[in-house]
Amino acid sequence: MGEAAQAPGRPPSARPPRLLRAVAVVAGGTLLAGLLQIVQTAGAPAAHAATGSRTAAVTLTKVDPRVPAKDGSVTVSGTVTNNSKSTITDAHVGVRIAPGGPLTSRSAMKSAAARSGFTSYLDGSEIDGHTVGVAKIPAGQSAPFALKVPVKSLGLDAAGVYQLGVTLNGETAAEPGEHVLGIQRTFLPWYDGDSAAAKATQIGYLWPLTDRPHVSARGDTDSEQSPIFLDDDLAKELAPGGRLQQMVDLAKSLPVTWAIDPDLLASVDFMTKPYRVAGPGGDITRTTEGTGTAVAKAWLNALKRAVAGDQVIALPFGDTDLASVAHVGLKVAGTRSHLKTAAELGASTVETVLGVKTTSDVAWPVDGAVDPDIVSVARTAEARRIIARSDSIVEGDTLSYTPNAARPIGHGVTAVVADAPLSTDFDGDMLHAENANLAVQDFIAQTLMITMQAPEIQRTLLVTPERMPAVSQAQAMAEAIGAVDTSPWAATTDFDTVAKAKADPAANHKVPSAKRYPKSLRKQELSKDVFDLIYATQGGLNSFVPILTDKDKVTVPFGTSVLRAMSTGWRGDSGGAVTFANSMGDYLQDLINAVHILPKTTLTLSGRSGTIPVTVKNELNQPITGLVLRLTSNTDIRLEIKNSQQPITIEGGHTRTLKFQTKASANGRVKVTAALYTTQGALYQNTKIVAFDVKITKVTDLVMLIIAAGLLLLVLAGVRIYRQRKRQAAAADDGGEGDGGGGQDDGDPGQPGDPGADTDDTGRESVELSPTGEKVEG
Repeated sequence: MGEAAQAPGRPPSARPPRLLRAVAVVAGGTLLAGLLQIVQTAGAPAAHAATGSRTAAVTLTKVDPRVPAKDGSVTVSGTVTNNSKSTITDAHVGVRIAPGGPLTSRSAMKSAAARSGFTSYLDGSEIDGHTVGVAKIPAGQSAPFALKVPVKSLGLDAAGVYQLGVTLNGETAAEPGEHVLGIQRTFLPWYDGDSAAAKATQIGYLWPLTDRPHVSARGDTDSEQSPIFLDDDLAKELAPGGRLQQMVDLAKSLPVTWAIDPDLLASVDFMTKPYRVAGPGGDITRTTEGTGTAVAKAWLNALKRAVAGDQVIALPFGDTDLASVAHVGLKVAGTRSHLKTAAELGASTVETVLGVKTTSDVAWPVDGAVDPDIVSVARTAEARRIIARSDSIVEGDTLSYTPNAARPIGHGVTAVVADAPLSTDFDGDMLHAENANLAVQDFIAQTLMITMQAPEIQRTLLVTPERMPAVSQAQAMAEAIGAVDTSPWAATTDFDTVAKAKADPAANHKVPSAKRYPKSLRKQELSKDVFDLIYATQGGLNSFVPILTDKDKVTVPFGTSVLRAMSTGWRGDSGGAVTFANSMGDYLQDLINAVHILPKTTLTLSGRSGTIPVTVKNELNQPITGLVLRLTSNTDIRLEIKNSQQPITIEGGHTRTLKFQTKASANGRVKVTAALYTTQGALYQNTKIVAFDVKITKVTDLVMLIIAAGLLLLVLAGVRIYRQRKRQAAAADDGGEGDGGGGQDDGDPGQPGDPGADTDDTGRESVELSPTGEKVEG
């Protein structure tokens, strides 16, 4: 048009170059501004561009239903909170579906959940016509909301996981003009009929019943009575609303595999009868009656009904901390020997208490973290399946889908690798409704994402939650399992099926090195002090039990205490673990000291011979045998003990007195010691040697009397002979007359007989301490 306006035949006038450059700059700037406006308008239809401001917090407490139906609707509920210093006005809540269709990977889901703020090209446009207004929100205040949106308005198309954003739009005095003030994201799993060809992912869920040790090492371990409990906290866990009660109640209708600590069952079984609880600080001299008998009976009955028909894994008795044993315990002799015992006792305990057949060849290290040492320890415990986790046995970047859980790792052992994102979804604080809601929604969406990664490949997975989930965590977990179990893209199976599934050749089959074991978990492991104390206790126990006539009354409870000392339940309580292990040794020493020699005071020996009585007391509740009572003098020249070693057997709760024959040869004091020895000649463990004095008197007077009497007889005999010879000589001089001679000898007056030694060793029911100045029996 410019050219047409020119006069015909006249060339266009030339423009100055500076003017042309100026026009070009203006035109280029206008074009760029126009392009930016187009992009901005496409990303955010609001009058003002979103700034990513977090003026308000959007809390999403409910998505209903969790999995939308084709012709249904979705209701999102929650609260919005004004975190600014001015009132929020002209506000409304809306929803957004992220552009681009369903998310393509689990890592994309992780990134979306981690993002903060608002970005229009990632979060999408607000769905028109489906918002709900919110009244003015003063600074620091909150307001509830509930928004219902038809599924057809969400724009869901292909099956998969969609990012759903719930936003609060409005303005404040500091930021006028409508814009996004806050956002919360979650996920919508969408699975329509066109995707029915996908092969449902099989998922096994482990449902743990474990707790820390509650039964004290110190108790009535050599009697038929119940052991003493450290506390009565278990009664609270079993009562309605308690953690363990909820764990059973929630899972009774869920398709789960139970993983049970046999020590927990044994403890609850003890509680079904009257039991005692230690006083403050573990004081067993001031025990109180336990309060949990009724709830223990009810819980056990409920558990028996709940596990019927389900697979039950019996963990090692006490839920042995395999990592602590592998990294610390193996440095102490004898630790490895307890592993097989724990596995065997675990299986028999669960089968006895619950009356079900169990699976006992399974090892479950803490958090599924493994290394070669842990695998070796598990094999020692005869485990053939080791529950690991995918954040320990990590997949390579080349695998685009989640593989089967089962992985052969050599020596006939299979690592059953639990899915880490699913297993840790409920690890956080689930007391807040939003946290629980988002965790459940994420869990459901993750399972669909796994199926859609490779819908043509059948996968079999394992999910293992925390060992001791809180009530809120268990409730959220149960809701998620129930929702997935009814979904068309997943099916529930048991642990055995997961472990026997064909291993994916592309999956990682290599156990990570010890260097990769998490430092955070190493810090929680049992200390070497615990294993040293266990070793010392076991050594003392091995020396003590030979004298017992009913060994099981001691070996069984002490054996279970050793296993409790190695429990995973002590993680995070290193002081408690050491205290418990130390209490085992203290109690064993008390049992050893229950067989002892009663003290004696100075004895008086009034003569050349006599018997010394020594009394041994057995305060145990069973007979003891295999001991020798030995009496020793510090000077055999002055005091000889003829039968210085005598075997002794004593009934439970009785005393026994043995008598030792002695012979004295000189006056004075003699130090005598009495001690107990084993039949092998070893001093009875840490026994208190009883020392006492024997005062020997009248030995010299008696001897001198005998000697003087002998000399007197000799003198008298000499005198008599002299007189006889003198008379004979005189008679000879007088013509041989005598005195008639042949008079009878007066004879030896004889020596006093030695007092007989009383060798009766009949036991005495009560023996007091020897009084001062006690005389030796003669």
